[in-house]
Amino acid sequence: MITHPSFTVEPWCLRETELNLDVLAQSESVFALSNGHIGWRGNLDEGEPHGLPGAYLNGVHERHPLPYAEAGYGYPESGQTMINVTDGKVIRLLVDDHPCDLRYGRLRAHERVLDFRSGVLSRSARWTSPGGRTVRITSRRLVSFTQRAVAAIVYEVEPVDGPTTVAVQSELVANEQLPRFEGDPRVAAATESPLVPEEHFAQETRLRLVHRTEHSALRVGAAADHLVDGPESTSWTAQSEPDVSRLTVTADLVPGQPLRLVKFVAYGWSGERSLPAVHDQVDGAVAAAVSTGWEGLVAAQRAYLDRFWAGADVEVEGDAQIQQAVRFALFHVLQAAARGENRAIPAKGLTGTGYDGHSFWDTESYVLPVLSYTAPAAVASALRSRHRMLPAARERARQLGLAGAAFPWRTIDGAECSAYWPAGTAAFHVNADIALAAVRYVLATGDEDFERGEGLDLLVDTARLWRSLGHHDAEGVFHIDGVTGPDEYSAIARDNLYTNLMARQNLLAAANVATRHPERAEELGVDEEEAAAWRDAAARMAMPYNESLGVHEQSAGFTTFQHWDFEATPPENYPLLLHYPYFDLYRRQVLKQADLVMAMMECPHLFSDEQKARNFAYYEPLTVRDSSLSACCQAVLAAETGHLRLAYAYLSEAALMDLDDLEHNTRDGLHIASLAGTWIALVAGFGGMRRYFGDEGKPGVLSFAPRLPEALSRVAFTVLVRGRRLKVDIGPSHARYRLLEGEPMELAHHGEPMTVTVDAPVDCPLPPTPTRPEPQQPPGRRPEGLPAGDEHRAETQE
Repeated sequence: MITHPSFTVEPWCLRETELNLDVLAQSESVFALSNGHIGWRGNLDEGEPHGLPGAYLNGVHERHPLPYAEAGYGYPESGQTMINVTDGKVIRLLVDDHPCDLRYGRLRAHERVLDFRSGVLSRSARWTSPGGRTVRITSRRLVSFTQRAVAAIVYEVEPVDGPTTVAVQSELVANEQLPRFEGDPRVAAATESPLVPEEHFAQETRLRLVHRTEHSALRVGAAADHLVDGPESTSWTAQSEPDVSRLTVTADLVPGQPLRLVKFVAYGWSGERSLPAVHDQVDGAVAAAVSTGWEGLVAAQRAYLDRFWAGADVEVEGDAQIQQAVRFALFHVLQAAARGENRAIPAKGLTGTGYDGHSFWDTESYVLPVLSYTAPAAVASALRSRHRMLPAARERARQLGLAGAAFPWRTIDGAECSAYWPAGTAAFHVNADIALAAVRYVLATGDEDFERGEGLDLLVDTARLWRSLGHHDAEGVFHIDGVTGPDEYSAIARDNLYTNLMARQNLLAAANVATRHPERAEELGVDEEEAAAWRDAAARMAMPYNESLGVHEQSAGFTTFQHWDFEATPPENYPLLLHYPYFDLYRRQVLKQADLVMAMMECPHLFSDEQKARNFAYYEPLTVRDSSLSACCQAVLAAETGHLRLAYAYLSEAALMDLDDLEHNTRDGLHIASLAGTWIALVAGFGGMRRYFGDEGKPGVLSFAPRLPEALSRVAFTVLVRGRRLKVDIGPSHARYRLLEGEPMELAHHGEPMTVTVDAPVDCPLPPTPTRPEPQQPPGRRPEGLPAGDEHRAETQE
């Protein structure tokens, strides 16, 4: 894993059997702990060496200016960057006055294990200091799912070969020195010492720091308390200064007599609450953690994860790497969202500062589909974060001369942060992505209170945006001009098909939900005439199609563009955006990521089987996958159209995006959407799971069309649907549907209806897989693991 042999393949954990400084930053990302509110990178306890030290709070950021060479109306004025807050995980160690820095002395053994079932990161090491004294170090840490403001560490040191004097320094550290930032200097300025001291405290075993940010005006507090267990010689002192609060514990140890420190850390932040209020908040949270105790936190963590895995686990037989990867993925997707509590989910979660900590449409289109069927409470929270952004989105729409709400392309607090408007402002599809995530959540949970409240608010404002953004032509066809779809190598296009079809669904859903809740609709000013206008626009939505080629167009006229010269593009020139001007990319047939393919995945009922096959075959040779968002979508359509080996290769790419550091940027944090894509590729791809909101306003039946590639002998997964727990177990020739909990459930298997009950599982045979020529990929862009030289080989499976 991460291209290094020290990472083992195990089904329920990620294990590193030796420390390798050449992948230290990557390992800090994959070993990160979070609960959606607090994020701790997997830094070594002693603080150094490190790749990127990181402690984050969801929503805590600093603003910086976005200057332009030429001003333009409607350009965003300020950027936002997630900052490193007070680091509470640092526990420095001195052995006979030698700092424990694993770059010096001799590291005799080192192992780290992230356990997906317990949610605990464990570490053990044997280190000989430059002075010749060997000690055994063990630690365990967690970020609590049950006490959202709390993280905790148990740190233990024991001499191995003789009496030793040790000093352990447990710290709260603000404004840590970070690696030199090589990107935008404005971002570097915003993240260098971003916290202004307000209060520091240290007494007995308790520590506290309170800071504020200068421009975003956020107040951040951190507190810690400790339990110390050591020999009679053990003593400690506490001291503080503006950016450091420290407990120093010293002890004379002999072999068999360890020093044990339990550290409880609590965080709080606010843009409105006073210093005393934040001070009291973190003190109260850490006192509650001490009362619970380490073992209590561990037990609660295990119980929380037991409940999660009972409704979310995916079992894979035939590929041990994929088995590990999908559980790694689900664990980190849960960590990114579990206790976000009405805050957005950043693209990197809270595992690193990649993308400046911004949230994108990735959340609604990749992460929330997974959570809707595995941890639905987290979905409601994430959608409420978008609801909180409605005032800013309405103001943005007014600024752009539009009705309704225009949600930001990238943001932390709701303001648009993209300085490049063709990929930012013009990517209006984010509005439909949000609206349909709300529809999907209600379909999965039956949460009518949400639908009547926040859901209808989101649907109405996004529908109003589409009705004002688009227009009917002389023949009555509804067009949406000048937009950018998911593919960022195409911009300012007419009738991007993904955007149009998602807008169509958005308009219909808004009209249907408003009809179901007329009193609320009236409060929002929705009358019959407005709802009828939405339905009319949806019914007449343009769907660009090239009759001569027999394929849908990604956008109007796209298939008439000149093809990109892939043969003349050397491998080192990928990703293309770093080596060619956008102007060149925008006027060629070349795709950064799946666009029309994603439209077919999200709106499957609007395409025939033959159209899906032809469209997939046409766009596959144009898609270079310079985005981590592409592989899982291509896996789903490859599986649906019968290209099972190709689907399996794309599954592997999505699953190993971070574990094998495929894009060489795992050091900056994990790709949460690609991790979610692992589940999507398995469940929507090989499981064929689909559910959509019908045009008439009635939810479609949850349907499955399972089929497996030769490499996998079994895939089984559990989903939560409206209080039911359903398990789908797929083998080479049959699929079994078992209702583990809940009322009888109507399903469809390859189009055939059935009813499943707790007492009566249903076994269904798998039909033959369609036989079609395998599509090609751009030269040099075949997914790893796909056999070379058989692009035209037909796949069959009996």
